[in-house]
Amino acid sequence: MSNLIKSSSVIPLEQLKQLKWANPFPEAESSESDREPQAEPGPDEETVALRDQILQDAEFFAENRLRETAQECEKMLADAQAQIDVWWLEKREADELASAEARTSGYEQGFAEGTSASEAQLRESWESKIAEAADVLKHAYASREQIIQEAEPFLVELSCAIAEKIIGQQLSLSPEITIEMIRRSLSRRREQGVITLCVAPSQLTFVQAAREELHASIDSQAELQILPDSSVKDNGCVIRSAYGSIDARIDTQLSEIKRELIALAHQNDAERGHADERE
Repeated sequence: MSNLIKSSSVIPLEQLKQLKWANPFPEAESSESDREPQAEPGPDEETVALRDQILQDAEFFAENRLRETAQECEKMLADAQAQIDVWWLEKREADELASAEARTSGYEQGFAEGTSASEAQLRESWESKIAEAADVLKHAYASREQIIQEAEPFLVELSCAIAEKIIGQQLSLSPEITIEMIRRSLSRRREQGVITLCVAPSQLTFVQAAREELHASIDSQAELQILPDSSVKDNGCVIRSAYGSIDARIDTQLSEIKRELIALAHQNDAERGHADERE
């Protein structure tokens, strides 16, 4: 499976950012008053695009395996043809010698019978080689879908792990991205009252310094409290108010993206299975 870990499976940073912002944050809403249930949104275009790229990587790997198997079959057929050519050359020489001997000794009938037997043996050998090559190709095509199905969950896990590492490194190099992410999350809260912003203890001083910028993202009548929370890792935040909470932690968002990708992969497997049954 070493061919699976290629640069093509590493998602560019800009695409991951777009996927991150486009993907709705998991939100657990709690309210004193009853609310109308909302339909769970389906996967967005960026999630589907990432899933398609992962499936293309798996398809590329399967095609390589299939191509290698086909090349082996072609080599097998070429070797068989070469052996047949050599055999025919030797057979013609032997036939010429036998024909000369038969003409001189009067055994033309025996010579004809021997030639027919040799041709039948050669035909049987050739058909056996053809059947063997066809069987190899059949198994190669059958294993193609299995390779893709087994590769999909692995590629999802690998891509998410790589994405988490790249995002962490980028946020360390550009901490202003964290403030922008928090600001966008706060802009979703357009209510009055106390809004509590929970951040990682290590980020408290940095976020406190951007209080004015963050406060401009909420209602002017709302009060913004910034508190440390050990459940929040180095980046991201959790926003709480009287109307519920927004979990904008990086690990939570990546987990949600991974869950959607795995669900899409399983759905694709089921569709392929139904298509195979119809065929």
